[in-house]
Amino acid sequence: MERNSIPSLCLGMLGILACLTISNGLHSDIYCLRSIKESLADPGHVLSTWDFRNNTEGFICRFVGVQCSNNQENLVLAVSLRDAGLIGPFPIGIQNCTAMQDLDLSGNYLSGSIPSNLAYDLPYLVSLNLSNNNLSGPIPPSIAYFVFINVLRLDNNQLTGRIPLELSQLDHLVEFSVANNRLLGPVPAFLNSNFSVESYANNLGLCVYPMSCCKNEDNEEDLFLVAS
Repeated sequence: MERNSIPSLCLGMLGILACLTISNGLHSDIYCLRSIKESLADPGHVLSTWDFRNNTEGFICRFVGVQCSNNQENLVLAVSLRDAGLIGPFPIGIQNCTAMQDLDLSGNYLSGSIPSNLAYDLPYLVSLNLSNNNLSGPIPPSIAYFVFINVLRLDNNQLTGRIPLELSQLDHLVEFSVANNRLLGPVPAFLNSNFSVESYANNLGLCVYPMSCCKNEDNEEDLFLVAS
């Protein structure tokens, strides 16, 4: 099979797999969006259009920031609430939008940790942008199970610990950033991508080529270099 045919094949598979969730979706997608609204403070009233008293088919598809497979069924494919001023922990109920392919919650005031089971609950995500929040704690190794992911933005948070080396398995990744966190240790050796130093910038103790050498846990010179 030619290499340039692989992305098309993957997207075709993604569409088929997502369609299989329709029978279970719909009602759970309504609950998904309701839980987002109920779990986050919304001082700017961005979610004021999210009125769940209307139960007509496809009514959630008219909500601000929500994109559905079509306007005739309540199956959410994308939620984009960038710079909405939302405050609170990561909305756990979002796991019920099981067919979602694009999630953008960047530029808000989300706090707490990234759920460890996110990749299992949202297996079809192609783009995840959680940048410019107040998220803390480690990056879950399970993020490596986002097998369709193209975009992963976790920059400008308070994330700590190491970047899971399992992320090197994300062979469809074309955009990646963990800059401006509190990460340390070596970076994953992505096989199919060469991300710039800016993707890792301003993480004290993070080891990434091509800056000054760092030491591994055995105090031996590592093959990675420190990002400052």
